Amino acid sequence: LSRSTSEDRRPVRIRPPSPRAPQPRPAGRSLSCEPPPKPIIQRRTQSLPSPSERRRLSRRIGVRFVDSLGMDLENVKVFKRGEDPFVPEHVLFRLLMNAELAASKGLEISLPYLKPVFSDQPGDCSNFLERLCRQKVCLERVLCYEPGIIGIVQVLNLAFEKEVGVRYSFTSWKSCTETKAYWVANKQMEGLAGGYSCDSFRFHLPVPPFILHPGAVLEFAICYKVLDVQFWDNNGGQNYKLVCQSYNLPVPKEIEDSMIHFT
Repeated sequence: LSRSTSEDRRPVRIRPPSPRAPQPRPAGRSLSCEPPPKPIIQRRTQSLPSPSERRRLSRRIGVRFVDSLGMDLENVKVFKRGEDPFVPEHVLFRLLMNAELAASKGLEISLPYLKPVFSDQPGDCSNFLERLCRQKVCLERVLCYEPGIIGIVQVLNLAFEKEVGVRYSFTSWKSCTETKAYWVANKQMEGLAGGYSCDSFRFHLPVPPFILHPGAVLEFAICYKVLDVQFWDNNGGQNYKLVCQSYNLPVPKEIEDSMIHFT
């Protein structure tokens, strides 16, 4: 028994593996983790035109002028015999001005403006506070300038919620337009019955250039809405009117020399 045990414990020799020749690598495969390099020169995509095709296509390219909506800016109008084309007044004015410049005449510019028919500003009248207490709304001042009309309105502060609007017309009330006045400030006025305060409102009436011709009339009236009631200021039933007039303004020589002359 002891002999067999000693034989079992005899060390066993382990033979190392014999060296092997390196295996050939398959063609086209790499053991590296990096991606295979790509060629710098690539083939042209089939959808792109060749240089010769580009030259051929460039001959067909045209130019179109369109607006922001993509519509053509060119508009052809065919006039019939005896039909006079409509030329805007501002275009005629520029043509006449250039004709006078070309003829070396003294240049005068005719400028239209709106003049109130009433002589004084309503707010400067002695009975303004009396009218304000009676009507609850009164036009205080009108300022005329080139883009339009600015008006200041005073109303009695009968309630917090209120609305002031202006109804105006250029066609003797055959048609009319309404615009809203905006609150400016609250102020106390001495002489008002009942201890009321006043609210100031401001409105703007745009005046289109084609309306400004001598003799044109602008009429307007003011409406004050408060407590489900409407109060009007229509200048005692006559409405507030402004008439378009013109005056000649001579152009200084230095400005005349700086203007472009057309022949």
